[in-house]
Amino acid sequence: MTDDLLLEAEEKMAKAVDALRHDLLTIRTGRASPALVEDLKVEVYESVMPLNQLATIAVPEPRLLAIRPWDASTLSAIERAILKSDLGLTPNNDGKIIRLSIPSLNDERRKDLARMVNQRVEESRIAVRNVRRDAMKLLQSLEKDGDISEDDRYRAQDDLQELTDEYIGKLDALGEAKQTEIMEV
Repeated sequence: MTDDLLLEAEEKMAKAVDALRHDLLTIRTGRASPALVEDLKVEVYESVMPLNQLATIAVPEPRLLAIRPWDASTLSAIERAILKSDLGLTPNNDGKIIRLSIPSLNDERRKDLARMVNQRVEESRIAVRNVRRDAMKLLQSLEKDGDISEDDRYRAQDDLQELTDEYIGKLDALGEAKQTEIMEV
C-alpha cells in the first residue's frame, strides 16, 4: 500500500521536473533554439494552433531561426503571433520564410532571465513539496484508519523524504544548467 503511494508521488514529482525542463526551454538565451517558438499560439483557419503544427522550424546558424510555413497564407498570422509574444524578437518575412535573428543578451537582461529561472525553479520545488505534503497526510490517515502500522508510516515517510530530496536536486541541477547557459557570453 505504501509502495503504491510512493510510486504515485514519484510520478507526480517527475512530472514537475519535466514541466520545469520544458518551461526552461522557452526562456531565451543567446542561442537560437526551436523550443523558443514551437509552442507559440498562432490564430489561423479560425482556430488557435501551436507554431510547430504550421511550419518547419530550423536553426541554420547559432543565432538564427528559420520558420518555413507549410501554407504560405499563414505567414502573416505567424508573424503577428511572434510580434505579440514576449520574446522581444522582430521577424523578417521574405514571402516564403520568416527569419528570427536572436540578438546577444546584455548583462541586465541576463540577470533578469537568471532571476526568472530562479523563480520557476522555486515554483517547481514548491510543487514537489506539495506532493510530499499530500502523501504525508495520506500516510497519516492510513495509519489512523489502521491500514498501516506506525513503523510502516515512519519508513514510508523516510522514503518519501529521500524521494523529495532527489527530485529537488534534479530541479536545482536544471536551474543551474540554465543559468550557466544564460550567463555564457
